[in-house]
Amino acid sequence: MILFILTVLLTVLAGLLITVPLTGALVRLRANYNPKGLQLDDEGNAEPHTGPVVTSFFSMLGRVKRIEGWSGLFKGIMPALIETMTLTFFAIIALSDDVRYRRSKGNPPASGVLELLLYSVFLIAVSLPATIITYRSITTPYRLPWLNPIYSLRVLLTPTERRRPWILYKTPGLFLSQFLHAIFTILVLGSLRNWLIPRNPDKPVGYDYDTIKFTIYLVIASLSTIILSPLEVIITKLAIQRNHAAAEYNSVEQEVEGDDVATEEYVEYSGSDEDVIGLRHEKDPYLGLVDCAKTVAQEEGWTALYRAWWFTCLAGISGAFA
Repeated sequence: MILFILTVLLTVLAGLLITVPLTGALVRLRANYNPKGLQLDDEGNAEPHTGPVVTSFFSMLGRVKRIEGWSGLFKGIMPALIETMTLTFFAIIALSDDVRYRRSKGNPPASGVLELLLYSVFLIAVSLPATIITYRSITTPYRLPWLNPIYSLRVLLTPTERRRPWILYKTPGLFLSQFLHAIFTILVLGSLRNWLIPRNPDKPVGYDYDTIKFTIYLVIASLSTIILSPLEVIITKLAIQRNHAAAEYNSVEQEVEGDDVATEEYVEYSGSDEDVIGLRHEKDPYLGLVDCAKTVAQEEGWTALYRAWWFTCLAGISGAFA
């Protein structure tokens, strides 16, 4: 049993060493605030946006390496490791009797509707706070130690969020966005895959292959990008908004007072005076899923909702071969 756990841990860790830098660049690209029009300063005067303008995935990847170095490429690896291990063992222990079909959060095991619903509910419950912590770890300008979670949480979460962690589930629009994404990915695409490409351990490829049905699934998975890509951009932007309880401020703005946490910025460490990305001012937050979609389309253009859409498309297509 111990050998099995170590094997799973090493396999997951090896996968994260490859995917975390790519995910980090993807999250930064989608989180980056790049308005098309002029912005207003505190006195109401128009001024041009001065933040970084990065519209390419690979440009963002190179920018992270240049400004934050190798350590910046692996920001978020610890929360991603904990989340992936939790969901992996849940899928193994609770849902699958066949070790050949063990799956991570993106590929749940073949099960009935009730089991898939159970998996979806558990996925949302675990992944929402994990997504918040991971995405904030990736986008924060501060250096976070890998083995000091208490310090990292003090940097990433506001005092209100640490005192009342359930408030993370009340982040405007985030739960709904996560729910719609999980339901569409697991129940809709997952059910279609099991129907069009049923698993068959007696076949060499592990499933019943039919060219027409396989092609139909690939087309549907590709077209699902139209729905999933905007949801993923919205989830990213909502997840990095912080909650606090100051009555005179909106509930997702920055805490009024600091938390007396000594921090070191990557720009101080690297000698660069640039931030990797720019973020929308926290005093003007997104108020929900619909508001986020409308505001992004108005301020950054509708194409901002499809940043790195090909990444989502490839993920959907790869599900046919999982």
